[in-house]
Amino acid sequence: MATFIITGNYTGSAIKGMIANPSDRAAAVKPLVEAVGGKLISYYATTGETDFLMICEGAEGVDIIPALMVAGASGTVSNMKTVQAYSSAEFVAAQEKASSLAASFKPAG
Repeated sequence: MATFIITGNYTGSAIKGMIANPSDRAAAVKPLVEAVGGKLISYYATTGETDFLMICEGAEGVDIIPALMVAGASGTVSNMKTVQAYSSAEFVAAQEKASSLAASFKPAG
């Protein structure tokens, strides 16, 4: 399973709705992520440039995208960004692969 970090912002109408009817946003998002075969690992309300951060797992990015499309189309979130995260072991494997490729690469000039 691939790990994805998703951030975004709530729209004004979403914030008005949360004030009028407080709700657990993790509980609301979890079924959406699970419906596309993913798993919600954690959900955080954040300060700064974004209002929320989710950590999800999915077979591939293409599996998570439909859930993000539905959330975006709702008009309650904006500025969503998704990045794939790699474990330390995965990053070591990438470094080892790069090391084996480096000898055969001929740079420009």
